[in-house]
Amino acid sequence: MMLITPLEDWISRKIGHEGGLNRAALEAYQLARLNDLLTRVNQKSAFYQSHLRGLPTQIGSLADWQQFPFTTAEDLCEQGLQFLCTSQDEINRVVTLDTSGTTGAPKRIYFTESDQQLTLDFFEVGMSTFTAPGDRVLILLPCEREGSVGDLLATALERGGAYPLRQGIVRDYAQTLALLESEHVDGVVGIPLQVLGLVRRSRPLQIKSVLLSTDHVPDPITRAIETGWHCEVYNHYGMTEMGLGGGVECQAQNGYHLREADMLFEIIDPGSGHPVPEGEYGEVVFTTLTRTGMPLLRYRTGDISRFLPGRCPCGTILKRLETIRYRHSGRVFVGGSFFTIADLDDVLFKINAVDNFSAQISCQGAILGLRIEIFTVGQIPARFSDQIRQAVNEIPVIQNGLASHLLSLTINVSTTPALPIAAVKRTIRIIEG
Repeated sequence: MMLITPLEDWISRKIGHEGGLNRAALEAYQLARLNDLLTRVNQKSAFYQSHLRGLPTQIGSLADWQQFPFTTAEDLCEQGLQFLCTSQDEINRVVTLDTSGTTGAPKRIYFTESDQQLTLDFFEVGMSTFTAPGDRVLILLPCEREGSVGDLLATALERGGAYPLRQGIVRDYAQTLALLESEHVDGVVGIPLQVLGLVRRSRPLQIKSVLLSTDHVPDPITRAIETGWHCEVYNHYGMTEMGLGGGVECQAQNGYHLREADMLFEIIDPGSGHPVPEGEYGEVVFTTLTRTGMPLLRYRTGDISRFLPGRCPCGTILKRLETIRYRHSGRVFVGGSFFTIADLDDVLFKINAVDNFSAQISCQGAILGLRIEIFTVGQIPARFSDQIRQAVNEIPVIQNGLASHLLSLTINVSTTPALPIAAVKRTIRIIEG
């Protein structure tokens, strides 16, 4: 029997609603928190005092929220400290993120202790979806520093009665595989490509569950992990700007359920900025409702997704966000249509010998040059480059681009694995000039 996501009961308790959660009660809570947020940032945040000048200091409905301006990554780069609503003495963690933004300056995200406690609460409840007390969970995310994502996850698992194993990101496949077997691991939390690399190199294992985070998860990677380790694979959606945690799948594994008591999510048209109807694709935007140190209003993530229409099979009233496939900035246009890293993932990771790959686009006069670097597990199979080319040609935009000579394709294959260690979203690299 499928269990309703534990996030529903948690959110019901957070908003003080008895007798079963409903959308009306949740949205009334969100509206109240938005008004509290407006009061707070207008009093304490130098950035928002300027950014919101001339706008209402209170709103009467969630629809009124759409009149407020967006916050962008460039804003964080240029005016990070100006966002703060507390003194710097109250900040106990600062995360620096490199960016390719216009200023070239890094983004710095600031958290108070209470902000990190909110993340701990979410991690504890979210992990209980597929983790039981006593389970041994291998953490393959950064966990060396106090307050890092892996450290917070380990603390949350301990609160739930599980036993966390703090491995950190994978740097040696053989070493991690030995740990998996010697420690009799029940669950794994890790980066999709790193977990796939472990599966490609291991004998069949009996893992209960795997949670994948930090990047979109192609279906072929999910299938390979489920088949290789006889486990259930769940997806988590989060980014540092969200406070690390945004949403997680339930047992239905059909979209992320969101932290709707801590954040308000919207889907907008990336061009116009207007909201799109439920079920249509657009850019994910979020507002932090309960963060004290560095609240963010209508922050544009660049991620493309949609709210799935209808109720989740688990029965919750919480919204479902379809799993993220690509970023708005990661599209490559050829002849009026586009493809993304997700399209390449879908066809290349079906091939068992593919361990990892990178892709880049360069301009060669009027022709776009697509170069794909493939890394294999073991020896290169016979006619492997032809197999890769045939797979890539299954993508209609690429097929049409090659046929019309708007696109060229170069494939390079190496048996030296490129161990993916960075917890970043993958994309097609664009070479200018």
